[in-house]
Amino acid sequence: MKKNTLPVFGVGPIYAVSCFLLTAFGLFLKKNGFLNGGDLPGLKSVAMIIGFLLIFIGVALWIYAVIIQRISREISSGNLVTTGIYSIVRNPIYLAFLCVCTGILVTAHNVYLLIFPVVFYIFLTVLMKQTEEKWLLDKFGSEYIEYCKHVNRVIPWFKH
Repeated sequence: MKKNTLPVFGVGPIYAVSCFLLTAFGLFLKKNGFLNGGDLPGLKSVAMIIGFLLIFIGVALWIYAVIIQRISREISSGNLVTTGIYSIVRNPIYLAFLCVCTGILVTAHNVYLLIFPVVFYIFLTVLMKQTEEKWLLDKFGSEYIEYCKHVNRVIPWFKH
């Protein structure tokens, strides 16, 4: 990697593939009867609604961050993006994958599967701290530090 040049995709493919593989693994466990004690049949309808809502939010976040804000163009031109969706969450694309995978798991209405979103969040936090946040700090310095003070990594936060 050249100095002051960030990869357009960052570690996104690693995160997305990992989340989807773990989601598939969780669904495999449920389908094959390993998680029967955690089924919540009385909440199936509610779980389906919440799950599909999370999936919709995830897809909408991804579309907004990638297509509408054209993040790849901004990264290629070397800009720190702090407007639009990036003004309320630093990593909306990763949040999108977190929402989609969590939504898929919630539709399975099994309490044991809810451990996976916690794993996704912890993995994302560690991955960001060890990679992209270091890259952005090296490239943008105090501008990035100030941005981090006002915008959360993955939990959206509206300005006060």
